[in-house]
Amino acid sequence: MKIGQFTDTFLPITDGVGRVAHAYATELSAAGHEVTVVAPLYDTGHRAGYPFELVDYLSHAVPTAPQYKMGSAAADAHYRARINMIDFDILHAHGPFGAGREALRLARMRNIPLVASFHSKYYDDFYKVTKSASISKLVISNLVHFYSRCDDVWAVSASTAEVLREYGFRGRIRVMPNGVAPRVADPAAFSRTRQLLGIGGDPVLLFVGQMNWKKNILRVLEAAAILKNKGRSFRLILAGKGPDEEAIRSKADELGLSPCCCLAGHIGDTATLDALYSLATLLVFPSLYDNAPMVVREAAVMGLPSILVRGSDAAEAVKDGVNGFLCSDSSEDLARVIAGALDSPEDTAAIGRQARKDIPVSWASLVPQIVAAYQDVLDHFQGRRHRRPVRLEDAESGEAE
Repeated sequence: MKIGQFTDTFLPITDGVGRVAHAYATELSAAGHEVTVVAPLYDTGHRAGYPFELVDYLSHAVPTAPQYKMGSAAADAHYRARINMIDFDILHAHGPFGAGREALRLARMRNIPLVASFHSKYYDDFYKVTKSASISKLVISNLVHFYSRCDDVWAVSASTAEVLREYGFRGRIRVMPNGVAPRVADPAAFSRTRQLLGIGGDPVLLFVGQMNWKKNILRVLEAAAILKNKGRSFRLILAGKGPDEEAIRSKADELGLSPCCCLAGHIGDTATLDALYSLATLLVFPSLYDNAPMVVREAAVMGLPSILVRGSDAAEAVKDGVNGFLCSDSSEDLARVIAGALDSPEDTAAIGRQARKDIPVSWASLVPQIVAAYQDVLDHFQGRRHRRPVRLEDAESGEAE
């Protein structure tokens, strides 16, 4: 099968969507399929070693999040020359934006099926930027229109599918969970990671994700301040980049956390991140925004249990006191649960071991399910009435049908 994977984030950016797209491309290639990744240009460095083709297009930084890139693929002549030489059986868009719109354009132009994944609570993102409910609703309406033009829509969990339903999508949604690469931490990375992040003998509370208030990071900081004021010793590490990084740093200083808090920035090296998961005591992740977050699965691979908010989409795979911890959405209760976990280190370690058994599903084991779903889409697409090719201006304006 010749498969195109279209994503707006890719290496060296290692956010959830980028890691998912990379995993799809890697695992499907390993299973014998011909895979091409299409993404904005992120890195002009040496790229040899990928088991798949990478075709990128000229891009520029997103104004509100400069670590991300955006651009118009169809406006890049060099990209068009390359993509025109590649045959596809099916396309998969990992988002509804630039790369997704390019996938839609190619699918319509070549009369091949398009699968699109839904990952995020986009309304929250746009409202944070625009501060306008009406503008945010208009953007969401446009995104729903995008998904309605795809041949199959995938959500990573039942709760994620429900978000898309709440946005107004009325078509069929196929739940297709994300996997994780099974691996063990490299012991050689432990000492380097300890030195890099100032990890000593105190327990480590870890947050991994965008430095963005939408991730409920204020709860993490306030809970840490409560514990510090009670005389608790710990090391709080916040790993990631984002638009609120400086505001988060200032808040940590204001709460008196500077001596025990480290904003580590983006950690792109897998060995370092795995070592950090292994050295940490708890992943503190009270986000109400995330759907089936990859960080919870990747922490579990390393035997690190997570604390999540009870009833949140992120907590869907966690059973309190069995393979993780749950708290209410309050700084006081988060502090209470952290304290309880720190007071029972052997029990907490056992919960981490159970998390390793329960939560991660290997990408390799999901490949047959993914391929079967692609084939199902192809089978139902065969013989469909030829659709009007999409003009470039239609795809970019959202008017294509």
